[in-house]
Amino acid sequence: MAFRALVVEKDEDGKTSASVREALEEELPAGDATVAVEYSTLNYKDGLCLGKGGGLVRNYPHVPGIDFAGEVVETSSSRFQTGDKVVLTGWRVGEVQWGGYAQMARVKSDWLVRLPGGLDTRQAMSVGTAGFTAMLAIMALEEHGLKPDNGPVLVTGASGGVGSVATAALANLGYEVAAATGRPESEDYLKGLGASRIVPRTELAETVKRPLESESWAGCIDSVGGSMLARLLGQMKYGSSVAAVGLAGGAGLPATVIPFLLRGINLLGIDSVMKPIEARRRAWDRIASDVPLTALDSMTRVVGLEELPQLGSDILAGRVRGRVVVDVNA
Repeated sequence: MAFRALVVEKDEDGKTSASVREALEEELPAGDATVAVEYSTLNYKDGLCLGKGGGLVRNYPHVPGIDFAGEVVETSSSRFQTGDKVVLTGWRVGEVQWGGYAQMARVKSDWLVRLPGGLDTRQAMSVGTAGFTAMLAIMALEEHGLKPDNGPVLVTGASGGVGSVATAALANLGYEVAAATGRPESEDYLKGLGASRIVPRTELAETVKRPLESESWAGCIDSVGGSMLARLLGQMKYGSSVAAVGLAGGAGLPATVIPFLLRGINLLGIDSVMKPIEARRRAWDRIASDVPLTALDSMTRVVGLEELPQLGSDILAGRVRGRVVVDVNA
């Protein structure tokens, strides 16, 4: 059976190119669950895989798409039946094996999560890996004592995918959200998601010599890393936590141990790729209950497969705001 897919090819000179073509079912990887994909989404990793691979892609031809949602059409697993609606994020799908930028996908059933009530497949992909990561970060902060009456929560890179969902979910849960962004034009967008304060990126980007500053934040979800993370560690309230989810500002951390020793700060690493299945189910249940659907709609645009090569370049250049959902059947 043939189906449409966005396939990245590499020529003899090592140059890659992406185009929509027909693929065959026998090209799909091994797995015990075949899914008719309805929607996928665009993440930073997808931008890498749509181009030169960024060290993520092992074999060509390749179908990117680290997320997808759709309907099970064939499975030998006892956990699912034909017709079940499911969602997949992570597990290196779309990186080391074919992913969601196609009308069909085949994976291990252990990687699938049954779509929770209250979400359809389009809404699930408005969330995608970005929103799933945001919810994991919120849950980790809560597990370490964060409550709405503790004070403001800082979200860095707030106009991106993780930041947008984190801002909307935190505001919906009753938190005071301070949204840090380097895009002044995003102020109305972020306030529409529920941010009560906009923090210009320049206020956090400057490195200071003092290891501790005034205690400003009861919690933080940081997708920037680098010198900004080092700076905001010194601004955290006593006993508070930072959930680190990204490295848009660099992988280095030019910090001191002083905030950890004198204020008992916690730095929580958030991984969404290999998260165990039970934690995934809990996170998706929280997403269905705590992420406002109106906010999802306001941060999302829907595109077809043909638009992805350009959008892949755009997300790598920081030109994509909010969430991009891919209708693979458009």
